[in-house]
Amino acid sequence: MFGDYVPVRAEVADLPHFSAHADADQIMDWLRGSPAPRTAYLVHGEESSSVALRDRIDHELGWTAVVPKPGEAVLVR
Repeated sequence: MFGDYVPVRAEVADLPHFSAHADADQIMDWLRGSPAPRTAYLVHGEESSSVALRDRIDHELGWTAVVPKPGEAVLVR
């Protein structure tokens, strides 16, 4: 970075069957096979679609899901 080597502490994960263009049903199928996070943040797509998916995640999976407001900062641990 900026001409220097920077140690990276990261893990490369293979996410089979993941598509950036999945529809809501495909996203829900993928999430069902995943462990529940503390909070799922929906940060892509139209607000109305994100809100609908947030509600579906809440009702079908019982997870906490949030659609952050534009410019909102969240601390992810």
